[in-house]
Parts: sequence; C-alpha cells; structure tokens
Amino acid sequence: MNQEVVPTEAIPAEALPAEAAATEAESADIEAIKHVVATVERTQRAKDAEGFLALFHPDALWTTAHGKVLLGLDAIAAFTRAVLPDAVWDGDVTYEVAHTRFLRPDVAAVKVRQVYHSAEGDTEGTPLYVMTRQDDGRWLLHVGQNTEVRSG
Repeated sequence: MNQEVVPTEAIPAEALPAEAAATEAESADIEAIKHVVATVERTQRAKDAEGFLALFHPDALWTTAHGKVLLGLDAIAAFTRAVLPDAVWDGDVTYEVAHTRFLRPDVAAVKVRQVYHSAEGDTEGTPLYVMTRQDDGRWLLHVGQNTEVRSG
C-alpha cells in the first residue's frame, strides 16, 4: 500500500494531531536546551568556570561522575572553581543531547552522551540533566547526575 508523505509545514497547525502541535511548540525549547549542553562542552574544554557556573539555577543539585554531591550554586561554584581551572586531560570532551523528555512545559529531563577522547582511547559518561525554563525563557541546569560508563 502506497501512502503519500506530506511535509508537516504544508499542513495548517490546526489540522495536526495534538502530539504534532506540541512537538512544534517544543522545538524552540529543544534548540535552547541543546545550546546549554553545547555551552557545557565549550566551557569544560576552555576550563571556563564562570561560564559553566552561569548555566546553573541557584538551587541546583549536582552529582559528579565520581559521586560527589554538591547542593546549591555556592557548593557547585566552590568545587568548580577549585577543580576545573587546574583539570588535566590529554584529549577533548564532547557532549551530545541523546534524548529530551518534557516533564512539564518548563521542566525537561535531558540525557546526554559525554565522550572523553584521548590517545589511550575514548571513555564515556552518561549525564542526566533536569533543566528548568526561567521566566525570561532561559533554560538552566537544575539537577545533574553524571555517571561514568564502564566497559565490561
């Protein structure tokens, strides 16, 4: 059975199913979330503690890949300022949004694929970020749990 596929931009929004309309409404938010994750990557590579910290909600909860729990922006800032500028690695790190689930229109769970590329081989992390959209439209990191992926 052959069916013609019609691009959704050719269909008036009121004729689309509710799921399609919601997806269109979320697309700008998804792009903003991807931008935050790209900024995490950029600031990590640049060892830019202040740029990284600007991405956090004041009440954030952050758990590092090694299990250190940081409660609130002050604790996250103290840890980041002490560790990030002097961090030593011999390769690059990349961050890619793997999946986004909107829990509410202003709250998103974001699964990230994090890869450290080095001469010894790649290692992977799998952070989960809970991000919240602020009244001004910015998305901020509100909760983060990073987990190292171990092979074997």
